[in-house]
Amino acid sequence: MADEDIISRINALVDEEHRLRSGSGTDRERLEALEIQLDQCWDLLRQRRAKREFGAPESEAHVHPAETVEKYLS
Repeated sequence: MADEDIISRINALVDEEHRLRSGSGTDRERLEALEIQLDQCWDLLRQRRAKREFGAPESEAHVHPAETVEKYLS
């Protein structure tokens, strides 16, 4: 998956999140799932950029499980 694909996915998730938050009766479970998916996408993008910066193959980057990305500190 290329960086552009990840960014497109992030944009789609953010758009859905905005639609859910602006509507009445927000779906709490879906919002939580979106937040996790966004964290995973951002993490993957950061991994790819770091690997590129330090000369490692971007293909070594992988999606971390929700349990991992949700424990990161802001």
